[in-house]
Amino acid sequence: MDWPVHWLPETDSTNLEAKRRAEHSGFANQWIAAHIQTAGRGRLGRDWISPQGNLYATALLHWQRPVTDMTRLPFATALAVIDTIDRLAPDAKPAALLKWPNDVRCAGAKISGILVETGDVSGTKWSAIGIGINTKFVPSGLDQAATCLADLRGDDFVTPDLVFETLRIAFASRLEETLSDFSLTREAWLARAEGLGQTIRVISNGVAIEGVFTDMAADGALLLHLPDGSEQLIRAGDVELIREVRPN
Repeated sequence: MDWPVHWLPETDSTNLEAKRRAEHSGFANQWIAAHIQTAGRGRLGRDWISPQGNLYATALLHWQRPVTDMTRLPFATALAVIDTIDRLAPDAKPAALLKWPNDVRCAGAKISGILVETGDVSGTKWSAIGIGINTKFVPSGLDQAATCLADLRGDDFVTPDLVFETLRIAFASRLEETLSDFSLTREAWLARAEGLGQTIRVISNGVAIEGVFTDMAADGALLLHLPDGSEQLIRAGDVELIREVRPN
């Protein structure tokens, strides 16, 4: 998957730049990467603080499959980030895990964010898969624990360029895998799932739902076993792990 790569010294957001390029229906599949983002975004409209030294990249691709298959992309992309961390920080303990659907975390600290956006221009469907990886720095002012590759490695050898080249190869492999057989992606994702078999809280459409995370459905939905014995599928929401507090 030898897509052209466009490195930008600065942009508002690599996903926004991808959208602008997608407005031209003849665009080629490509990567857009930037050293700085001035208006980076995460899921649910959250800001993604983007200092120089971390990686910000978007894969822009034509989509020629059923729209329903787009739900595979966040899971495959998260696995590509896991592959990248495993390659560049092989001695990190504990290993990176996946918080549904696509947050990559190391010992409960977030290291990556993924934002998948889609659209249609004159009948040409496209998908922009934005990936941010904390490489040299942990951004300040976050509302959750975070880490970076430099902290996991104990040095600052890694650069955004090196991380991107590793990610690009991993992404190509995971994209091919998920488009041919999502069951392989599902199996690999579950092997690195954070909170599997534990009680979690999901905020979905403003409603908190608690239950045991028992599985991931064939389409990627999270399967919760509720206290009343019923099961519920969650297809969108924020997951929180509930840590059991034991009395002294």
